[in-house]
Amino acid sequence: MTYSIYHFFADLCKKKEEFLSKNQLEGFPFDQQMLSCVNKGKFPDLAIKLNHSDAQFTGGELIELKDSKTYSVASFNSTIPTGEKDVKKLTEGIKNTTRSQMEEAGNNILSLPIRQVFYLIRGRKQSNVKTCLTHGKFFETVPVSTLISESFGQALEERLNELGETLSEPMRQQLLDVFSEQQTFSRVRYVEEASVKMRFRIMTEVKAGANILNPNQYPQIGDNTLNFAVPCHGDTEQNQQHDKMKIAFQEMECGELFSQMEIFVLQHHFNGKFLIFQTSLLVDD
Repeated sequence: MTYSIYHFFADLCKKKEEFLSKNQLEGFPFDQQMLSCVNKGKFPDLAIKLNHSDAQFTGGELIELKDSKTYSVASFNSTIPTGEKDVKKLTEGIKNTTRSQMEEAGNNILSLPIRQVFYLIRGRKQSNVKTCLTHGKFFETVPVSTLISESFGQALEERLNELGETLSEPMRQQLLDVFSEQQTFSRVRYVEEASVKMRFRIMTEVKAGANILNPNQYPQIGDNTLNFAVPCHGDTEQNQQHDKMKIAFQEMECGELFSQMEIFVLQHHFNGKFLIFQTSLLVDD
């Protein structure tokens, strides 16, 4: 069996009516045979198995589940959405359940050190549902280090203005460079004689212009649809994505579902073009 995010999406399409239920996404009947890792309360929620020898499908994609009772993408707690992650950082430590699960699945984890990240997002509005399996680049429109350092810079500037103080530009830039890594904030800090320990948590919220569920921003993402969104930077890449998806559906023995798919290019408000594969959640359509 071949493993990839494309095969994963094909399996979602075969079970698409499940997205109309009120059950949480964690309860969706994902194909466990495809998965090397299933977590609860930590990233990644799901990980696709690696393929040992497949030039077209590497597998190994990481997935986070985002469920919302509105057409807003649920906030990201303690994480910053990104298009790819270093799997080594996710599997460090003596007792690491992500690493142990992946190893038990027979995966040589570091054979694919940089993993593509996707977010399975579902939102509701009255009786309607939108579901999107979205590449993390839809949310990562500037590098994470830039996002953190510039946000810190704004807080620094506000405080300096309150105090009537200034910093030289070299000193300011040095501080921004120092405070540009999420790990700097996420570690627990111990202060002598303090009865509590401190940990700063980063929370990120999606702007309207990057909210793929927002009907005013992206009307092409219709009610009661299941969508796959992936970056697309030209005709060649568009054809490659199309062929990968078609092959995956054929290998999953649901080629007829691919023929029913609507395929189009969506212009992101901040980050170029994305290729969308869309199907109705209403089985009779």
